[in-house]
Parts: sequence; C-alpha cells; structure tokens
Amino acid sequence: MATGVRKPGEFCWVNMLTPQPGEARAFFGVLLGWTFVELPGMGYRVQVDGHDIGGLFDLEGPNTPPGTPPHIGVMIKVENADRAAEKVSALGGRAMPPFDVMEQGRMAVCFDPNGANFDVWQPKKGPGMDGDSSVHGAPSWFETLTSDVERAREFYTNLFGWSAETMPMPDGTYTTFKLGDDYVAGMLSITPQLAGVPPHWATYFTVNNVDETMSKAAELGGSIVVPMHDVPNVGRFCGILSPQGVMFFTITYSPRG
Repeated sequence: MATGVRKPGEFCWVNMLTPQPGEARAFFGVLLGWTFVELPGMGYRVQVDGHDIGGLFDLEGPNTPPGTPPHIGVMIKVENADRAAEKVSALGGRAMPPFDVMEQGRMAVCFDPNGANFDVWQPKKGPGMDGDSSVHGAPSWFETLTSDVERAREFYTNLFGWSAETMPMPDGTYTTFKLGDDYVAGMLSITPQLAGVPPHWATYFTVNNVDETMSKAAELGGSIVVPMHDVPNVGRFCGILSPQGVMFFTITYSPRG
C-alpha cells in the first residue's frame, strides 16, 4: 500500500467533477470520511486523515468542457510534464498542451491510444497526495477498462516504466502494472457485457468494512452498480454510483499475515 509522497510513475491525485458539489461533499463526507478545504473560486481540496488526496469541482464550472460526464479523473506523477506529453503522442496517445497550475505544478491532460483519459503531474509546490492508502476513504487502487489490452500494455509500460503481469480470471485475464516491486494499477478488457462503456480509469477507495459502506451508500441515495465481489487473497469490493452520478469502487483488503 502506498504511503508518503508518491514517486514518479505512481498515481498522485484524483479529481472529481460532479454536479451538485454541495450534495456531493455531504455524501462523500459521510460515506468516506472526506473533509474539504475551499479553493476560492475553484472548488475544494479533498482530505483524508488530514492529508490531501485530490480535488472536488463543479461539473458546471467554466473550465469544464461541455458534455463532460460526472467522473473521477486520475493523475500520475512525472518528472517533466512537457516531456511526458511529447512521449504520450509519440506512443500513439494524445496530449493537450501542458500548463501551469499556479505555483503548485505543471500538468497535461492525456489520452491513451484507446481513449482512456489520465493526467500527468509535475510537482512544484504541490507534491500531491502523501497519505496512507490503507486509511478509510483514501484512494488505493487504480484500474483501466480498455478496448485493446495489448495496445494499452505497450503504451503504459513504455510511458511510465511499468512492468506488466497477467493472471487468469473466470471471464478473462487481469493485468497488473508494477513500478519496481510495487503494484500500482490494474487493467481489464471491455467484455461484451460492457459493450458501450468507453475506455477509462476507475478508482478504488479503501474502506474499513465494504458491506457496511455499501449499505450506507444506498441509505444516502447512491446505487450499487457492481455487486459485491470477493477476490481471493486481495479483498472484497463493490462499485457505487453516487446520487450525483459519479462512479467509484470501495474495497476492504484481506488481512496480511
């Protein structure tokens, strides 16, 4: 589980774009224990256990492109955003021109060759999340659902220096990405049952008890869109849609012996 300031090649921030940001803060505050620090005229920093994990922004804000759906975007730390953006394009992806976020850092909005969106972040004064990913409410796993596994594997391993491992699953193969000895992300192919779902990155948040979290989410007006699953030697998870339409996963990890 990641702790401390994230390294280049690790996921270092999440950004939620949501309608009804006030109601969203209330929902996630109760469900995941999030607290919020206002960014005047912009949105909110999201904190867990006193540590920043990301931001929450109004979907209807002036900087959001029209037609953007509610979602949680992911950021991956890099040493140089401009070079990373150039490499994204050279590897068959697409990158928007990098830009500075005040004095906090420099970022670029990117898309892999299959269309999944992610951002790269070059820190300056803003190092990104530094908390313990095992704490209730913290992001702890990131997973891309993709239309072309081999193409995505080649792209991400070349872009971030990740290595890829595969494991069989009942309905296909699961790919894990590692940075050195540390697991950083997973990858699944879009199955016929998920036809119409575009390639994207999803975020899993650690919770103390996923069954209780699932019940609380429904009580608060959320919907369970991925039923509870057990993954041997990993944990138990489910997928939730917030009342504002934001999809995310919660997971309780198996005890480590």
